[in-house]
Amino acid sequence: MKKIEGSPKNLKQLLQNTKYSIHYYQREYMWQRKHIEELIDDLTSEFLDNYNSGDSRLQVADYGTYFMGSIVLAGRENAIIDGQQRFSSLTLLLMYLNNRLKTIGQSYNMIETMIFSESFGTKSFNINVDDRQECMNAIFNDASFDTTNCNESVKNLYGRYLDIVDVFPDDIQDSILLHFCDWLAEKVFFIEIVATTEQDAHKVFVSMNDRGLSLTSTEMLKGYLLSEIKVDETREKLNSFWKEKILELKKDEDKGDETFIKVWLRAHYADTIRETKAGAVNKDFDIIGGPFHKWVRDERDKLGLGTSEDFELLIRKMGKLSEVYKKIRSAETIYSEETKYVYYNAQLNFTFQAQLLLAPICFDDSWPVIIEKMNLTARFIDVFIISRVANYKSVDYNTIKNAVFNITKDIRMVDVATLKKKLLLQFNKLTFDPESVVPDLRLNSFTKKYIKNILARVTGYIEESINVASNYSDYMNTQTKNPLEIEHILTDHFEWFTDEYSDQDDFKRWRNSIGALLLLHKSINASLNDSKYEYKLHTYCSNEGNIYTESLGSQAYQNNPQFQKFINDNSLDFKAYPSFGKTEIKERTALLVDLFKLVWNGDMFI
Repeated sequence: MKKIEGSPKNLKQLLQNTKYSIHYYQREYMWQRKHIEELIDDLTSEFLDNYNSGDSRLQVADYGTYFMGSIVLAGRENAIIDGQQRFSSLTLLLMYLNNRLKTIGQSYNMIETMIFSESFGTKSFNINVDDRQECMNAIFNDASFDTTNCNESVKNLYGRYLDIVDVFPDDIQDSILLHFCDWLAEKVFFIEIVATTEQDAHKVFVSMNDRGLSLTSTEMLKGYLLSEIKVDETREKLNSFWKEKILELKKDEDKGDETFIKVWLRAHYADTIRETKAGAVNKDFDIIGGPFHKWVRDERDKLGLGTSEDFELLIRKMGKLSEVYKKIRSAETIYSEETKYVYYNAQLNFTFQAQLLLAPICFDDSWPVIIEKMNLTARFIDVFIISRVANYKSVDYNTIKNAVFNITKDIRMVDVATLKKKLLLQFNKLTFDPESVVPDLRLNSFTKKYIKNILARVTGYIEESINVASNYSDYMNTQTKNPLEIEHILTDHFEWFTDEYSDQDDFKRWRNSIGALLLLHKSINASLNDSKYEYKLHTYCSNEGNIYTESLGSQAYQNNPQFQKFINDNSLDFKAYPSFGKTEIKERTALLVDLFKLVWNGDMFI
């Protein structure tokens, strides 16, 4: 092996005006939402631990550093042998920061040169992969991008950018965004390891990842728990049991075993969490997110670990709860009537769902009881999400972490009757009143995905109520060639409506009201772009729409006794509209208030 050089470098030193290549056999970008959540949480928490209100940007120079690990490079091409996932993800974060700064009329001088550089008058991204260019350009320009026919890496890149937009904490307000940019560029460090040849770089990579120190927290935990089992035969059986139950989780999810153990420990045993103030120390919840094997060893009394039998029982509990975890993950990805609320919540990427669903489950619970507890808790999560977003409150990781932690402790390992009582109390704390929040609910960048979900849920509920299979999954599916999109009933031509709306702002407020929105297929939406309501109505009433969309026209009420019965049974003010203005928007909004009460309520806890 020739000369190997290693040196600490911050993100600015590594990325600014520097090109990197990724060879064809290493090109897949595979990070999922959970990896982005952990990265954003780690970085922003570290920054906020250092930041004090009123600090100037110059004071950021005295903040602590954050170590991101090593990056292994090879040859003149700066080929990334190890570190692509982190580098690509940090580039997405830089793009998010750049776009957000643009929206508030600010800029950060060096940020664009960390994303791309110019040579001979041509700009190209510093992490240069040909088939990603179109997607990266769209992200950089804060434009939407259709991933339908794209490869997995491109789909993941665009998805993870949207995740960053979703999970970046509100705590980092516009007023300190430049402070965060300074800290990210100057205080986030890697160890850069450069080998002369690619072969040597691979040897370094293998050497770093093929030693005893590469044991994961899961492997360390397994070793600790099994070492406390006295009987050899029992230890062997439990080792096989571990492989069958815990390691099996890695087949369908990268690091699925580690994710499960973190979720389970937090759901059943974490009693404390770090305070939300500068200088606060990590507690149970936070420590479990890192080297959880150390936490288990340190907190063996909390887990009731004394005798060999105690350790055996804990492993068997892990096995039982791992099966529940697999059921949750399956319910999140595949729609089933039995666990449909788990699926609904997953479509909104609710991070803490598995933790909350595992919290009330007991080792001795039968599967019917487990499913009942899962459904009760999922129904509460459903209302929890809608109650916050309808009040324009974020549900990102950092914003709700402490609230979810307290709910988790409250419902921990209780019977069904107690769970209902506790969830009803939690429901009442939400102070969710559709009559006060729905009329003010409008489409914007924050509410867009939630309003689409609301319209899909309401439509699916009507379909189920009239004995038609719910098409909710199709309404929310973005991976088809012709997905459904939010349709504005009022065409974006203020000059057509000057007799009813006082000015452009007044028009926009009414146009973006939830009562003036529908779901419509993308191709149809585009074809109606400049059409007036009377022309649109014909399309709304055709079979291309859905029952909520079709209800604007009279045909939806003809020869449809089930729909009429649903309307009458629930005293709903559905009606056809030959024209559409302020009065009609008010009436459709009032209708949605009543539908909200049917779809999102606390009846299941009584």
